Amino acid sequence: MRTTHDAARAAFRDECTALADVLRGLAPADLDRPTGCPPWAVRDLVAHVHTGAGRLAGMLAAPAPPRAEVDAAGYFGAAKFTPQVDRDRVDSARRQARRTTGPAAVAAAFDRDWRAADAAVARQSADRVVRTRHGDPMALTEFLVTRVVEVGVHGLDLAAALGREPWLTPTAARVVTALLTGGRAVPPGLGWDRLTTVRKATGRDPLTDGERAALSAAGLRLLAFGG
Repeated sequence: MRTTHDAARAAFRDECTALADVLRGLAPADLDRPTGCPPWAVRDLVAHVHTGAGRLAGMLAAPAPPRAEVDAAGYFGAAKFTPQVDRDRVDSARRQARRTTGPAAVAAAFDRDWRAADAAVARQSADRVVRTRHGDPMALTEFLVTRVVEVGVHGLDLAAALGREPWLTPTAARVVTALLTGGRAVPPGLGWDRLTTVRKATGRDPLTDGERAALSAAGLRLLAFGG
């Protein structure tokens, strides 16, 4: 079952609000902590998430493509993770991070831009089509799902870097797990909650041989970014 437009937008709003709350409480030294997404420090990873969360405002100001050709799962295909695209992603985040210094300014800029993106979404119909920076024509709802993934999954990375418990919101967890599992239930014998599912599927926690076997026996293939 695909995520509805209202569910995707609610998850985007909830997860961005949670991240903004965290950013407002950071100390200056927190921005220089290393992350599990090398070579980025916290300030670089936040800049990457900030850019991704705010991107919709500009996309929705551009003409709409005639039809969608890529869904949220297809968006995370191998073409998004080539060495050149990775280098551009790393360098862009570092440039963005240098423009804003101090947690208060970082939090304010993020809050401003994600809210501008959400306001732009509110002015559009659910069947609007957008073109991504990679050239993919996507339904607005499907692209919103990718934004929830970006903010939610990198939120796990930021929580780990900051030594905090994950703050993944329930609405975002539902959207992300639905994408990663194709909407199918995880084998109950694994005992995974949604947070565990997200961590396992995205490589934040390694899969054991037994878990791989259980997924295979159930015919469940988790979405692999770049796969």
